[in-house]
Amino acid sequence: MTAILERATVVAAPAPARPRPRLLRTAVTKSAAIVALLVIWELAPRLDLTDRTFLPPFSEVAVAWWELLGNGQLLTNFEASLVRSLSGFGLAVVTAVPLGLLIGWYRPVADLLGPLLEVFRNTAALALLPVFVLLLGIGETSKISIVFYACTWPILLNTISAVGSADPTLVKLARSMNLPPLRLFQKVILPASVPMIFTGVRLAGAVSILVLVAAEMVGAKAGLGYLINSSQYNFAVPQMYAGIVTLSLYGLVFNQILVVLERRFTSWRV
Repeated sequence: MTAILERATVVAAPAPARPRPRLLRTAVTKSAAIVALLVIWELAPRLDLTDRTFLPPFSEVAVAWWELLGNGQLLTNFEASLVRSLSGFGLAVVTAVPLGLLIGWYRPVADLLGPLLEVFRNTAALALLPVFVLLLGIGETSKISIVFYACTWPILLNTISAVGSADPTLVKLARSMNLPPLRLFQKVILPASVPMIFTGVRLAGAVSILVLVAAEMVGAKAGLGYLINSSQYNFAVPQMYAGIVTLSLYGLVFNQILVVLERRFTSWRV
């Protein structure tokens, strides 16, 4: 009798959940819009809904992308853009985060630098591009500098706001425990500021690509912006779209890397 009950229990036990269908459903849901866009892009020129001269089918763009990859042009231009964007972005992170924490935490520093920050934060980076070119030339220095300038403001402003938006209850509780200012900053203010700081970092990641492409279109001999601009002038439309697709993929991968880093540094959040 006991054996029969054990068999019945085994039979009645629910089957373990299968994560694969859920993962497949999630992948299909997230990629459906992109697949639909590519299908529309492929069919619209072939059905004469758009001018094929100015918007070739996606398959022709894919062929042009493969040709650029094969002859080395794509890798050369991508490497140039990658070095410039990461250099300016990295310099902005290591400069703006400590400066933003200092301004947000110490009121005298905020009072001293506040008016100057208000002047420069409202000056568009691209408006200063001729100034950077005149002062630093058309080489790598001017391009990295303009990316650094453009990326500094999202990180800096979000860091300052993050320090000021820490939970007042936690701050009062920490002060009631007689924590010294340095420990208060280390244990309460800094952990609470990390999510908003990463918001500024991710915004700066997108800005680094946009500003760099504009700078490479003005004066450069290599880079994705140069590739797109030269393809337009030479009326190599598929190559132009291939450069744009590469730029979009780079921005997507860069953002996903920042998302992974954000989750790593904010794993304590529920």
